[in-house]
Amino acid sequence: MFAIAGALTLTSARMSGAAMPMPGGWTMAMAWMRMPGQTWLGAGAMFAGMWLSMMVAMMLPSSLPMLLLYRRVVAFRGERHATLLTWLMASAYFIVWTLFGVIAYGIGISIADGAMLSPAFSALVPAGAGAALILSGIYQLTPWKSSCLKHCRDPLELVARHLHPGWRGAVALGVHHGLFCTGCCWALMVMQLVMGVMNLGAMAAIAGVIALEKLLARGPLIGRVVGVIAIAAGVVLLAHTGFRLSA
Repeated sequence: MFAIAGALTLTSARMSGAAMPMPGGWTMAMAWMRMPGQTWLGAGAMFAGMWLSMMVAMMLPSSLPMLLLYRRVVAFRGERHATLLTWLMASAYFIVWTLFGVIAYGIGISIADGAMLSPAFSALVPAGAGAALILSGIYQLTPWKSSCLKHCRDPLELVARHLHPGWRGAVALGVHHGLFCTGCCWALMVMQLVMGVMNLGAMAAIAGVIALEKLLARGPLIGRVVGVIAIAAGVVLLAHTGFRLSA
């Protein structure tokens, strides 16, 4: 599954990796634009498919311990179709992340439309990106981030507290885990979107940070360090944008 998702992500990056120079000194990825003759519904569905493959490639390695533990517990309880239940749980988890991508797409195309219609609006987009980095970095330092990360780092407690039998239990657990994982990692995803939705280097870096946060003993410290770096980068970007606008 990881190999398939990685291959689809690489293909999507090649298809949507081109960018258009915009007023304000930034470039807009083609992922936020429709192809000739394409409806917004079709473009949104294509983006959702690209986002899903990217999420599987990025999140599956750090989610694998949770999925394996769930399968072992379900099999130990004597439930039928343990493998199918594990697939259902994983599917529900990634559906939550897909919905996050749909929301991000709606925000992204709104910004893209505004930038295409107004050079003045386009010139302010880098300042918005800087503010997004600062907000994301601050979140990395909050108790909310720590609480969600603790949830993701302890799959045994998650399964023990929220395991219910049957396919409904599998879906409910996948949604539950997906919501907490989104709460843990949404700020990192915003950082990736600022660096480029189809930027392979950004994907690899954020996927690495997510894995280190969840799997290493000092993972929470890594998350806080990334937060400080994001805040500093946002401040620099805001200062640079202010200098450009004043000039």
